[in-house]
Formats: sequence, C-alpha cells, structure tokens
Amino acid sequence: MRRANRSSLLTDLFHGGLQSRQQLAGTTALSQASVSNLIGEMLEEGLVEEAGLVGSDGGRPRVLLQVRPGFRYVVGADVAETRILVELYDLSMARLAAAEFEHDDDPEQVAAQLLAGLAAVTTAAGVADAEVLGFGVGVPGVVDQDGVVDSQSTGWDAVPLGEMLRAGTDVPIFVENGAKTFGQAEMWFGAAHGARHAVIIMIGTGVGAAVVMDGRGYRGANSNAGEWGHTTLVYDGELCRCGARGCLEAYVGADGIARRLATATGEPYTADMLAETLGHDLPPEAAAVFAETVGYLGAGIADLINLFSPERIVLGGVAGAHLARRFLPEIREAAARHALRRPYSQTSIDLCTLGQDAVAMGAATLPIAQLLADGGLPEPEEPMMALPPKSRRPSERTRR
Repeated sequence: MRRANRSSLLTDLFHGGLQSRQQLAGTTALSQASVSNLIGEMLEEGLVEEAGLVGSDGGRPRVLLQVRPGFRYVVGADVAETRILVELYDLSMARLAAAEFEHDDDPEQVAAQLLAGLAAVTTAAGVADAEVLGFGVGVPGVVDQDGVVDSQSTGWDAVPLGEMLRAGTDVPIFVENGAKTFGQAEMWFGAAHGARHAVIIMIGTGVGAAVVMDGRGYRGANSNAGEWGHTTLVYDGELCRCGARGCLEAYVGADGIARRLATATGEPYTADMLAETLGHDLPPEAAAVFAETVGYLGAGIADLINLFSPERIVLGGVAGAHLARRFLPEIREAAARHALRRPYSQTSIDLCTLGQDAVAMGAATLPIAQLLADGGLPEPEEPMMALPPKSRRPSERTRR
C-alpha cells in the first residue's frame, strides 16, 4: 500500500509539475496526513524538493513541490538505420549531453557504440554510473521482455542486445522498439498528451506504430504488436525489406517513396530524395508520386481507425513529419475516404510536436516509468506495471 501511494504521488508530481501538498491530496484522493507523511519521506530521500510558495485564500502561503531534477539521471538511445544517438537527461527531462555514432547494422558494433555513447554522455555531464537510473534503447524490430531483438529488415535474428549491453555496464538496461519509445515520448510530452486511446505513427525508412489503449501501451501476447508497416496493403505487391510483398512500408516508407520518385522523374536515387524533393516546387511527375503516397498512407491510417477507434492519431518520424507538413489536409481526406464515417469523425489526425530526438527521449523515459511505478523505492520482488501519465499538460519545466 505504501509503495502504491508513493507511486501515485510521484506520478502526479512528475506529470503535473509544481503542486502543493493540498493539491496532491485532491488529485490522488489520499488523506492530507498520508500525503504529508509520504512527501516527508521523499523530501528526506532527496527525491522531491520544495520549489517556491503560492498564495492561498486568507491563509499562509502553500509550499510547492517538484521531483528533484538531480535526484538521478537517465540515458536514452535511438538506434536508427545508419546512426546511433545517445542522450542524457535529468528528471526534469532537460538534455544535458549527447553523442552520435555511425553504424552498419552489425549487432556487436551497435552494442559497443551504445556502451561508448553511455560512457561519453555520463563523462560529459559529470554523472557517475551509480547516479543513472537506467539506459533505455530504442531499436527497429520486435523486442521481447528480455531485450532480444528480431528485425527482418535489418537482418537481426534473435540478437540478445539487452544481454550484450548488461555485460558491459552495471547501469540498468531497458530495450524497446523505437516506434514505441517514440510513442511514449509523444504521449508524455507531445501531441498525444492527454489522450487515453491513441496511435502514434512513426515513418522513416521503416514504418511502425505505438498503440495506446486506455492510457497504456498495447504490446500484444509476445510484445510484437505495432508492426503496422508490415500489414498488407496490396496483395502480391511491391517487395518489402522484410521479404514479403505488398507491405504498407514498401509504399509509404522513405526508401519506397524515394525509389518511385527516381523512377518517375528520371533523377538518380538518393536516400534523402524525399526531403530534397519536398523542399522545392513539385514537377508533375513528383506530384503524382506524392498524391499516390498520400492515398496509400490515408488507407493505412483508415485501417488503424477502423481497428482501434482511437481518439487521436499522431503522425511522426522523419518521413512522416515531412509528408504531414506538406500534405496533412490531403492525408486526412484520404483517411476519410477509406475509414468508417463515425469512427473517423471521432478521431483527430495530428502532426507530432517533438523533434528528431524523440525516440531517444522516449527511451530515456523507460527507467523513469519504472521509478514512478515503484514509488521511488527499491524494486520489489515482483515487477509492477508503470502507472499511466495523468491527463494534464506537463509543466513548462518539463518541455523543451
């Protein structure tokens, strides 16, 4: 009970920002005495700190509280197609250090660079390993609870990445699918904040989605849920990187779009062709490719609406953000043509609001979720589920 009550208070403070003891009693439904006792414990531990005063009606000013930013630190990493980004944050989610590496998809190389990145950011920020709550890593592919990664698109077959990283550091390791960490960042701090039912879409070279049901991420029976890019859009269609034909990724992923643009325009293929083309007025051939792509993407989004009936869909990732900035009205129209009318009318389709480090930022929240679930106490013998964020905007302090 004590752990659960501490978890409730700590979660409310983290997601709600500056609050008084009286406010916390109201939002957590705990008694004033319980709030005072538990907050007193957390003040003594250095987990929570006093952060100013606020006036009250006719009484003494009330003390405002917050999670102490320097209580511990977290590190997050984004293992993208060709690069690795590692970032260190304090508990206010202020970024204190970053390091970047190139990689060639070799698991041993990736693991070594991740550990080098962890060492680089902690050294740059002057943070000892014992002060790091955990190291979250977002990767392409299917990730099980032990950090074993399967990614047909990149040739990773049952790669024990979690075990490889734990062999090189005493910092707790959390490995998760990158689309899911991106989704968690947007749920906690971005365009999906406050939604209880949402799908956060990430489109780069790969295509994935984070599905949130009643405030909690949906993982499926074996942590495989969310591989939206490998749902079949066209029977026996274009060859996908995963080896199947007709996957959505083959039509709306950055590589698939770029190859169609090269064929249509006669320009040489480059990996950055999508962004470069959208940076100028579109010739008719390119405009036709993007019109077709918008139709494919709208049909894929309509499938998500019909399947999950979310209140919000957030479109992000490097390629997804480029498409949404230029074609969001057309994407909404295409989704409306394919979705059932009533669920579509109850769903908003929005652009992500976080930057290109959202995957790493979301990965860094994985150890924070564990801290909140445990109420800041040592991990129990039986792991507890992380509580969902409160449906309130984060304080200005937590936004970057």
